[in-house]
Amino acid sequence: MIFDTHTHYDDAAFDKDRFEIIEGLPKNNVGRICNIGATMNGARASVAFSEEYDFVYAAAGVHPDEVYDFYPGKTADDIEAMYEQSSAGFEADGNAVFNELKALAEHKKTVAVGEIGLDYHGYDIYEVKPGKELQKYWFKKQLELAIEIRKPVVIHSRNASQDTMEILKKAHADGLDSAVIHCFSYSRETALEYLDMGYYLGFGGVITYEGQKKLTKALEAAPLERILLETDCPYLTPVPVREKGHWSRNSSAYLPHVIERIAEIKKVTPEEIERITWDNACRFYRIED
Repeated sequence: MIFDTHTHYDDAAFDKDRFEIIEGLPKNNVGRICNIGATMNGARASVAFSEEYDFVYAAAGVHPDEVYDFYPGKTADDIEAMYEQSSAGFEADGNAVFNELKALAEHKKTVAVGEIGLDYHGYDIYEVKPGKELQKYWFKKQLELAIEIRKPVVIHSRNASQDTMEILKKAHADGLDSAVIHCFSYSRETALEYLDMGYYLGFGGVITYEGQKKLTKALEAAPLERILLETDCPYLTPVPVREKGHWSRNSSAYLPHVIERIAEIKKVTPEEIERITWDNACRFYRIED
């Protein structure tokens, strides 16, 4: 069966039929999923889903675009000022929420800390977005948590290749032994550096899009044993479900399209991709059958 290693069924896009979709996944040959927390509410929901369904696992973390979550009730300007001034409130207030995140990460069905990382996209678009230094602070703190509780991490990195690599190399030296670069989008050379550290690469709907030469080269370089399947649903819907120029909601049931494309690139059968990536996901998330 298929293991979707990265879902967001807590997203508002699923509000009307969330549990109907989750309960129907096994009928679509999806045997396991990991719902990934990107916000504090997302982390809470992910753990709740994992308690409700045997085949659902959770990851608990705060996405770089959402690190203001650590300071409920405060404005973005106040938080950034607290950080820049290294005020006592910055750490004290943040740690109160961080302690809850730690408890969620230690839950028996939470299999990873994530998604965490850096996102430098959109500073010229969005009015409110956490600064780069604040993102780095919480990225490092959540990596330290993963090392402390001995769980793997799910990494988000967008337009931040060099800084992500530097921080992960330091974490690797400090004992971070397992990570997946979610929705991998960088070069073959960058892929090889992560693979040399023993880390995994996540591939989803983007690999089915036209013109993905860089991503295809990275996938070609990756051993089959280091590839994880993911949807990032409701985002990144694969071709042919995805309509050009129109957003369509993604779901784990569409992963066969991704499997077929990966199989084509790796010159193996779809059945092999399904079997190998299932084993990879269980190994990465440390789930014993």
